[in-house]
Amino acid sequence: MVDIKLGVVETRFAEIIWENEPIGSRDLAEICNKELSWKRPTTYNVLRKLCDKNIFQNIDGTVSSIVSKDEFYGMQGEEFVEEAFNGSLPAFVAAFTSRKKLSDKDIDELIHIIQNKKG
Repeated sequence: MVDIKLGVVETRFAEIIWENEPIGSRDLAEICNKELSWKRPTTYNVLRKLCDKNIFQNIDGTVSSIVSKDEFYGMQGEEFVEEAFNGSLPAFVAAFTSRKKLSDKDIDELIHIIQNKKG
């Protein structure tokens, strides 16, 4: 199982990789210098940590994802529902919609998703 716990800065770093992959590690370090004010060793250390978590891989200096952005956020959402709502998606939706009104478009999209999952 992938360790999906990432801090805010690690998540921003992951976003940079997803936006640019596959990317050379040197190019990644240059982007991180511009966007995060990181020196090259910081980029490589954080990259190594995320590779150790099996989210990314660095093969011959080319960085790419093992876990896609959609998979990552899907796992985070699943973990949140599990922890906060005992895994009950209906309880989550009820709590969410008690504070935020859904548009007709939102409702139509949710119905479409559910109907496609019913098979």
